Amino acid sequence: MNRESRESETGKLPVDHNEDVEYSEALADEEDREAAERAEAADQRQEG
Repeated sequence: MNRESRESETGKLPVDHNEDVEYSEALADEEDREAAERAEAADQRQEG
């Protein structure tokens, strides 16, 4: 399935898993900080 097909089926742009995004503490709101904390906790659980 190509990108155009996925876009037309969902009406949205496709979202890839494990996509790197730049994080800026200066621009972060409370939800961003909570998400960063959850991500850190998940990483620690994976590492054991």
